[in-house]
Amino acid sequence: MGSGPAVGSHPAVGSGLFFFLDPLPLLDPLPLLRDRLLDRHPIFWVTDAWYLVVIIISGPVTVAYVRIWPPPSTTLLVADALGLALFALSGAQLAEAAHCAPLIVVLMGTMTGVTGGVLRDVITAQVPLILRREIYATAAIMGVAVYLALQALGAPRPLAFGAGTIVVVALRLLAIRWGLQLPVFRKF
Repeated sequence: MGSGPAVGSHPAVGSGLFFFLDPLPLLDPLPLLRDRLLDRHPIFWVTDAWYLVVIIISGPVTVAYVRIWPPPSTTLLVADALGLALFALSGAQLAEAAHCAPLIVVLMGTMTGVTGGVLRDVITAQVPLILRREIYATAAIMGVAVYLALQALGAPRPLAFGAGTIVVVALRLLAIRWGLQLPVFRKF
């Protein structure tokens, strides 16, 4: 996707499983780091085995489904944008529940949101989107910022969450559709 993203060139299109299901979400380094930084003990998946059960069952089911009915690439892009949004805002809510400052909430939300995509890209031998000019982490940052701003203005939390989700998804999909990228600073 170097010079501009095209729908058919998304790294997850050919990887099926890695797009629909983060292969080892329990071992994602940034959410584990987030939980350590927020002093959340024990780590969530250690105390609730249902996370493991869901992953163990959904992994093979996803692989079988994708082999029989390959999804269109646009479906994968929308799912990726939704995953980014939901994980970013969920991570932000965890930081918010730990009474972190707004800047830390944005950072923790962004870390949580981008980790699955980074792991997916590394496992599929792609340069992670966050290390390219793609509007990826920026979309997560903006969505979490909207979520916090709306709450500061008195909006109910579910409404702010929905608006933040829409911002992340819209920014990500618009960036893909029109090839929007972050600027590159040249050496002097």
